[in-house]
Amino acid sequence: MKTFSTVLFFFVCSINLLAQPKTVVFQTDFGLKDGAVSAMKGVAMGVNPNLKLFDLTHEIPAYNIWEAAYRLEQTAPYWPKGTVFVSVVDPGVGTERKSVVLKTKSGHYFVGPDNGSFTLIAESLGIQEVHEIDEALNRRRNSQSSYTFHGRDVYAYTAARLAAGVITLAQVGKRLPNEVVKIPFQKPLFEGNAIVGNIPILDVQYGNVWTNISAELFKKLNIAAGQKVKITVWQNDKLIFEGEMPFANTFGEVPEGQPMSYLNSLMNLSFAINMGDFSLKYGVKSGPEWKVRVER
Repeated sequence: MKTFSTVLFFFVCSINLLAQPKTVVFQTDFGLKDGAVSAMKGVAMGVNPNLKLFDLTHEIPAYNIWEAAYRLEQTAPYWPKGTVFVSVVDPGVGTERKSVVLKTKSGHYFVGPDNGSFTLIAESLGIQEVHEIDEALNRRRNSQSSYTFHGRDVYAYTAARLAAGVITLAQVGKRLPNEVVKIPFQKPLFEGNAIVGNIPILDVQYGNVWTNISAELFKKLNIAAGQKVKITVWQNDKLIFEGEMPFANTFGEVPEGQPMSYLNSLMNLSFAINMGDFSLKYGVKSGPEWKVRVER
């Protein structure tokens, strides 16, 4: 009898754990100077006060859809399966762009405008399903006259309902083809005896320049620590930087103030100045229009 009671206890606990609301992670370009982010969280809590709410960032530069796309890809793989992300960088709010929920093959959910924000996670995590949000069913009550805050009225509300189990993915709205709006960019590949790629983002705190060239691809150039690499950077067709620098495993391997290449925390090739700001000194920025070439 004691054994049966123990088994029953653990069975009930397991059911309760499965039924617990999941996590919602918010990303916007709103900043934290006003109450916009808090309003979104308030809407989510109104759906279910037991939801776990977290911030990815609210410091995406205003209207920068590309950076929103990058930060999702940078962060989402480290969150558990079932996490629901709300990404609101939406200069076209109130227009005809679709509002969607994307479920990736990794089991993560992404809620927001289909305006390019899901470019990178759709590619890296894979698309399992895409549903258009039916605002007749999934919109905060009495908000139909509001056209400029879908983050609060549609996205936070829908994400919370999905995470809390109030609705299923199918109840979000009609299923769409397994595709999203994508921002074109240079994918990493070999071109002759060099690798070309994109500069998707800066390590903004330090001015380091991050590329989308993986460690695996870079290794094919057979460049050992201490050897020089030649770097060329363009913004569209304009040459911005050309030079050589050593490849190093740590910043301490080069003198202070000197440029270097290294593998960043995501194991992608990057450029920096030890104790300096590479981006500021050489005028190198980031975005889909930035292209880099790496060779021996």
